[in-house]
Amino acid sequence: MSENITLTDVLVVGAGPIGLELAVVLKAMGVSYEQIDAGQVGQTINWYPRAVRFFSSPERIAIAGVPLGTHDQEKATREQYLAYLRGIVQQFGLRVNTYERVMRVQKNEDGFAVQTRRGGEQRVYQARQVVMAIGDLHYPQKLNIPGEDLAHVSHYFDEPHQYFGQKLLIVGGRNSAVETAIRCGRAGAEVTLSYRRAEFDATSVKYWLLPEILALIKSGQVAYLPNTTPTRVCETHVRLARTGAEGLIVPGSRAGRESGGNPGAIDVAADFVLLLTGYRMDTSLLEEAGVELVGENRGPKYDPETMMTNVPGLFIAGTAAAGTQKYFRLFIENCHQHVTRIVKAITGDDPPSGMVNDAAKTFDLPES
Repeated sequence: MSENITLTDVLVVGAGPIGLELAVVLKAMGVSYEQIDAGQVGQTINWYPRAVRFFSSPERIAIAGVPLGTHDQEKATREQYLAYLRGIVQQFGLRVNTYERVMRVQKNEDGFAVQTRRGGEQRVYQARQVVMAIGDLHYPQKLNIPGEDLAHVSHYFDEPHQYFGQKLLIVGGRNSAVETAIRCGRAGAEVTLSYRRAEFDATSVKYWLLPEILALIKSGQVAYLPNTTPTRVCETHVRLARTGAEGLIVPGSRAGRESGGNPGAIDVAADFVLLLTGYRMDTSLLEEAGVELVGENRGPKYDPETMMTNVPGLFIAGTAAAGTQKYFRLFIENCHQHVTRIVKAITGDDPPSGMVNDAAKTFDLPES
C-alpha cells in the first residue's frame, strides 16, 4: 500500500451542504484547504427516500449565494437538491475527494495528522485546522429485538412501489414514518402504522403531512396502532406490546398469544417491516481526537462563537454540532451561520458579502 502526505491549512471533512458552503468561502478567500467525504457529495441526502421533499423552503437551504429554484415553486425534492449540490461543485470548481474515509484524527505540534483510506490506498493529511462537517445521521437506532435482521425488515425507506399489494408494517411516528405511511398507502400497500405514543407530535411531523395522515387514519386507509411497540419480528408477523403514556412497555404486555393470550400483546401480519425509529450520530472520530461529548444528545463540546471544540483547531459544523438529535433543533437552514463563525475564527475576517446564506437573520428558524 502507498501512503501520500498532503499539506494544507484547513481540512474539511464532509461534503454536505454546509461543508460545501464552507469550501466555497475558503476558496474565495484564498485559504489552502482540502475536502474529503466518505461517500459522494451530499451523501446523507442521497440516503433520503426517492422524491421526498425537504422540510425547509428552497431559499433556506440554498448555499454560497446561489439561488435554488424548483420547477413547481414547491419545496425541493431529494433529486433536485442533489442536482443543485452537483452544480455548486461545478460552478465553483471545487475539488472533493469522495469515497475517502477518515480513519483517524490525531493532534500534533503542527496541527492534525488525519489518516484516510480510499479503496486500498492510504493517505495522510497534515492540516493546521480540521472542520468536521459530518452530519448526524450515520446509523439507524436499532430496537435490539429478535428478528430485526430478517430479510424483509429494513431501517431505510427507498420508494413505495415495492410495497404495492403487500402488508406493510411501519414503526415510528415522526416525519419519516408518517411520510412513508402516506406514500405507501397511496401506492396501494396495506399499511399499518405502529407508534409508541398515543398521538403524533406536531413539532416532529411536517405541517403539510399531519392533516393527511390523520385523514387517512380516519378513513381506514392506514391502520393506526397507537401506544404500541414491536418486541419480536417473525417471518409472517410482528408482535407488538402495549406502551403507556411515556411510550414505555406496560409491564406484562410482552407475553404473546402463544403464552396465554395476554390481551396486552398484538400480532400484526406483515410481508415487509420498516423500522423508521430514527438515526444516531457516529462520534467515534471526535472521541478519538479528544472531543468531549456533552448533554443528552452526546454532542461535541464547542464554543458557539467560533464553533471550535474543546480541542484547539478542531471545529464542528452543521448538524454534527447537535449530536444525536431526538427532537431536531439543527437543520441545514440554521447551520449556515456556522460557516461565518468558522471562517472568522480561522482567517480573522468575515466571508465575502452574499456568499453565506443569511437565513438565520432573515427568517424565523426553523421553518415549522
